[in-house]
Parts: sequence; C-alpha cells; structure tokens
Amino acid sequence: MLARLCVRGLFLLCLGSTLIGCNNSGLDSVQVSPASLSLTVGQTAQLKAMGTFGNAKHLSTQDITGGVTWSSSVPAVATVSSSGMVTAVGAGTTTITASTTAYNGPVNSTADLTVTGSAGGTNGGSGGSILSLTIIPSGIVFGSKGDSGQFLAIGTFSTAPTVRDLTNSVTWFTSEPNKFPVTTNNSGAPGGGTQNGGVVSAYEASVGNVGAVITAKATDTNGSIATATANVGCPLVLPDPTAHPPVPGSCFQNVPQLLTTLTVYNEGLNTTNWLVTAPSATCDPAVPATCTPVLTCGPAAGAGKSVCTATYPLGSTVTLTAPAQTGVRFGGWSSNCYNVAPVTQTGPNTCTVNLLTTDATVGAIFN
Repeated sequence: MLARLCVRGLFLLCLGSTLIGCNNSGLDSVQVSPASLSLTVGQTAQLKAMGTFGNAKHLSTQDITGGVTWSSSVPAVATVSSSGMVTAVGAGTTTITASTTAYNGPVNSTADLTVTGSAGGTNGGSGGSILSLTIIPSGIVFGSKGDSGQFLAIGTFSTAPTVRDLTNSVTWFTSEPNKFPVTTNNSGAPGGGTQNGGVVSAYEASVGNVGAVITAKATDTNGSIATATANVGCPLVLPDPTAHPPVPGSCFQNVPQLLTTLTVYNEGLNTTNWLVTAPSATCDPAVPATCTPVLTCGPAAGAGKSVCTATYPLGSTVTLTAPAQTGVRFGGWSSNCYNVAPVTQTGPNTCTVNLLTTDATVGAIFN
C-alpha cells in the first residue's frame, strides 16, 4: 500500500512538473547572425536564425532559418528572401528582421545592414541613361513633433537635360513609416490627397538627429535604377525653465499617432495550412475591388508568413477572416478580437479589431 502511494505521488509530481514548464520542446527565442554587416550594391549575404529551445537548465539551439519570416525595413536598400538571403539594392541602411511564434507568443531578432554605393548618399544607375540620384537636403532636423519638410530628388542623366528634378517621379521609402512617414507623388485629381512626393513629417522624437532613413528610388524607362538616401530626425530635448536663459526644448510635445500596426499570428498547434486575411480600411462590400486583402497570413498564403503585419490609419476598424481550410480546425481569436459572426469549427470565422488608439496584436487559434 505504501509503495502504491509512493508511485502515485511520484506520478503527480512528474505531472505537476510538466505543467509548470519542465518540457523543453518549445521555442523560447530567436537570434539572427551576424547581428550587423556591410555590403556594396549588388552583393549578397546569407543570414542565419538560431532558435533557443527549453528552459534555463536544459537549453538547446537549432537552425530555424527556413522556419522564420524574414523582412527588410527598407526594401530599396536591401531585400531578403524567405531563406534569409540578403541582396543589396541601393546605398543606405536597413534592418533585417526574423520573426516567428514561440511558446509564449511572437518573437523576433534583427540585424543591421549598411549598403554602400557612390559617395554622398547616392547610388549610380544600373547602366541606363540615369547615372545617379541625389536627395537635397542630405538631412532634415525638426524642432517640434508634427512638423513637415520637403526633400527633393535630383537625377543626373547621360542625355540632355543632364540634371532633372525627379521629386514627383521617384518612389519614396522611410525606415520608420509610423514615426517619420514620407509621401510619394499622388497623380490623382487635386484635393484627393497629397500631390507632392518627398514630404516627410515627424510624429515621434528621436535620440539625436537621426530617427529614420529616407530613400528615393528612380527607375528609368529602360529599367535602369538609381537610389539615394537622407536622414530625418526630431531630437528630444526637454525644456528647462530654470536655465539662464531658459531652454525651450524640442520634440517633447504630444502628437496624436496617425498610423497603427496590426499584427496577426497563430497561437494554436496547427502550423501547416492555416490562413487569416484582412482587407484595407476603405473596404466597401458593395465594391468588391476595394476589399482585396492587404493582409494574408499563414502557410496557406505562402512560405514564411507565420507572423504578418499591416499598417492602417488610426481609428480604423479591420475585419479579420479565418476561412475554412482543408484539415484545419479553427479554435477562436484572442481576447482583443470581438467576434461578429458565430464561431464554428469548420465554417468561415470573422472578428473585428478596433484600432482606435494604438497598435494591436491578434492571435488566432488553429488546431
């Protein structure tokens, strides 16, 4: 009898140990290597993502490079494939991110990449009539959040006119779209939105004069490409009324956030064939063309889409849909998703996310 009680006690102890986290089969974190690198335009490099599994006493690592989602903050500077292969496109800096879902939710790791081209922040064209591109000025430093400034893109060509203003014909990128957004020319009718390209605004303070890297990309009619970069920032300086003379400060004002980021990931056990979609914020069911998904997340949407993000204007209401997939059982949404249709195990399931004041992360459960 005593032996039976001891065995039962050992069984319960082991069961309790499993419940409190002795299982070392889950992913805890991910680390990208190398953490920083420099390339010249046209060069490639292979990044690795190493996953750490288990707990503090029984850690193990594994190469999960092909199982994470890779992204580049400035694709005009460098692109990255689903296998972690980086290709340098234009001069500037970008952040390469590897994202995945760990035992306790989304995790990511980054690598800083510097791409060098021609001196002065410009990169020559790839063989066509455009020779180089330059951004004027080379940097803008704001004194108040909410301020805006204008960048100009000037191209040098091998044919006359050799110097041309390309501000409204290049594509503009920013490394921090929610903090320092930049416009690309809108050729629509006046009154329909921003008409000029290269207009950058400050909605976040920065540490020092550089808070984001602005990139302009020009594509010639024959396919030749040239890029250029510039810096923008809004250095935070708190006011000091006790100084003589008083220091007014800069970039400390509260400015309403204009854009929000919606992140979707799977927190269930099925990782092979699930899917979540979401349309744009201007979706009109009466006009199907406006409801083309801007967010498609999951292996059913393609390789390397286990964690997905999309940017929406502040105040948007976004509908997420988990359509029926063969062999997939949908288990529900995380708490910040309000179900607007009955949740069934096999039918299409939807929910709404109200992006009223801040970013949102939504987990979908697939079993």
